[in-house]
This record gives sequence, C-alpha cells and structure tokens, in this order.
Amino acid sequence: MIRSSYLRIYLPRDPTEEWMPHRARRTALNVMRAEGRFVWHESMADDAFAIEWDGLSYVCPRFPRLRMLEGVLAFSRMYPGEALIPAHTVRSVASELARLRDDRPQARSHILTSPWHVPLRWFAAFEPEDRALYDAPFGLSVRYRTPLGRAAERVERTERILDEAGFDDLVTAQVRDLGQWLQQFSENTLLELDYSTVATLFSDGDLVLDESASEVKASLEALAVGDYEQAGSYYAAVATRWASVQALTYVN
Repeated sequence: MIRSSYLRIYLPRDPTEEWMPHRARRTALNVMRAEGRFVWHESMADDAFAIEWDGLSYVCPRFPRLRMLEGVLAFSRMYPGEALIPAHTVRSVASELARLRDDRPQARSHILTSPWHVPLRWFAAFEPEDRALYDAPFGLSVRYRTPLGRAAERVERTERILDEAGFDDLVTAQVRDLGQWLQQFSENTLLELDYSTVATLFSDGDLVLDESASEVKASLEALAVGDYEQAGSYYAAVATRWASVQALTYVN
C-alpha cells in the first residue's frame, strides 16, 4: 500500500445538501484496483468526509474521479515532452475532465494527496497549536486544523518571505500554487493536514515529539529578519526528519 498524507478543505455543512458519508473499509486499505491508466485503493463513490470541529459540522467532498484526472494532467505537466504519459492519453484525460466539469460545475478538488511524506510547504499554512494527535484505525497519527482564511494569509506571507530572501522561482512557485488552490474556497471553510497512513512510517514516540510546523515557522521567522544561519538550522531539522520517508517516493 502507498502510504499517503492529505490536505483537505472542509465546507460548512449545508442542510439543503445531502452528502453520503464516506465509510473507509479497513480491508480496502491493502486492495489496489487498476483500470487502464489508473491505479487506486479508495472508493470511487462521490461521498464526503464528515467531521465536527468547534461545535460546527463540516464536509469534505471527495470527487475521486475528478482528482484522478487532474492528477494525470498535473503529472504530464511536470514532465513535458517525455513519454511517461502518451499524448493521446493526455488528450483523452483532458476531454473527460472537461466533460465532468461541464456536467458538474460545482465539482473541484477539495483534497491534495502526497505519497510517502508531507510536503514541507503544507506546514506553512498552520500554527504549532493547530496540531493534534489522534487514534486512527491503523494506529497513532497527527493532524492539523485551522480556518482557511488564516491558512491562506500564512501561505501568502511564506511566499513573500521566500521572494524577499531571493529563493529560486522553482521553490516559490510551489508555495504560490498552494496559495492559489486555497483561494478557490471561501474563508469560512476549514483546512486540515492529515498525516494519515504516512504516520505508520514513524514510531509513536517520533509522532509525539514531531514539531514540523513549529520548525517550519521558526525557519520562516528567521528568514524574515535575515538570520539565514538560524533559518537553515531549523529547516535542516524538519527536512532531516522527512528525508528518509520522502526517499520512499523514488524506490516504489
């Protein structure tokens, strides 16, 4: 099974809308399915995650087929001109995605997925106090939750700090893309970072002591005042923690 982490947008539950609640089946975690160019291990139902947070109800629509189609196109853009995905396949996927959006204009990706690690830029959207440990079906895991408006402000500030520090556009573009994704949604939504099954790559002790968001924040604060040595020290700490599991991306 590919261990994955998730960044999810939760919408306030609209009493006029009925979403089928997502029921994760433990046996499905290890069952991979394949169809043509796609491989997946989750339900293809257009259901939603449902949570309660600060006394309010939220839902995160899954739209799995939409996410799969967007993922293929995003991958093809990452490696233009290479034969990893044939041109006719890209055209077919783009056509199917256009039809889906025409049929369901309200559909958009509420979930970003990262195999084998949590991208460090995701932590920039959160404060250390947004962090919580929780018991998942597979063991201990970690998640962060915060109002989207605050998260968008933090990501925008991160991009500005990196720009002013002279970072290459290859670095700032990834943060910019994250900010643009967040801007698709209203400020009264909720952003969640869930380690999910990536947590199984760490011991419980490592998860308890994990302070990735705190270290990313400290690195950015040091960059903002021109303390590059301190910024590098904090960044090295968080990057080292994630380097070994991120390397699994290239061996699977």
